[in-house]
Amino acid sequence: MKLTAGLGLKPPHFDAALACRDPGMWFEIHPENYMADGGPRLTWLALLRAQHPLSLHGVGLSLASADGVDEAHLARLARLVERFEPALVSEHLAWSRSAAGSLPDLLPVLRTAQALAVLTANIGRVQDKLKRAIAIENPSHYLRIDAHAEDEVAFLTRLARVAGCTLLVDVNNVYVSACNLDGDAQAWIDAVPADLVAEVHLAGHHADPQLGTRLLIDGHDAPVAPAVWALYERLIERIGPRPSLIERDDNLPAFDELRAERARAHAVLATATRHHPWQCAA
Repeated sequence: MKLTAGLGLKPPHFDAALACRDPGMWFEIHPENYMADGGPRLTWLALLRAQHPLSLHGVGLSLASADGVDEAHLARLARLVERFEPALVSEHLAWSRSAAGSLPDLLPVLRTAQALAVLTANIGRVQDKLKRAIAIENPSHYLRIDAHAEDEVAFLTRLARVAGCTLLVDVNNVYVSACNLDGDAQAWIDAVPADLVAEVHLAGHHADPQLGTRLLIDGHDAPVAPAVWALYERLIERIGPRPSLIERDDNLPAFDELRAERARAHAVLATATRHHPWQCAA
């Protein structure tokens, strides 16, 4: 089955997701919500996996941590991968853990040679344990950091080449970051190497309540914005079809409303298929 467009899975939509038969549909979960030895959530996920491909999109590996990967966390992730055989596994370019403890956020990474070495080692450990390549997601940026040694696309490209991983391009993150830091979102989209992109994410954002559009927040709490759709179409037209996910984590609408957004992404991929060899995961 070719993966076209998918949806992030939320508990209120479990029954609708199980009944859905849209062509190319797949569902993404955060594995941290399923790292249990048993119980109804795992049982339900097994039922869904019998009908649809899954993607595991992690938020807790802390790949940029200088203290290395939490081996207990990685072991639990490996058990999920072995049990559910997901089509895709991904994580964030971020850190959230150190020897002092864990923080409830995905914190930014300096794009330096030292960070590259840490990330390469940690990604290598994860990929060895999971026996597969993972995709790394570009983050949203809210503050200008002058200590970066290179631009984001160059750093992500070098990381993927050295670590043997792939990239998850979050188009909303590209747009939000460009707006917040006065960057060029189109140039970012045009520069990312096609052969490294394994997956694409689409989500909504909102303006900061106090600063307005001077600061956009990657809230996953609104429909995908027109400007983000335009960037997505530009990317897919250039690189060809990739598994593409609609993310929604807050202000959750009815399942059919998300299906409508998903159908729009599916249509973009169908159009691209006529001009490119199919490059979505099986």
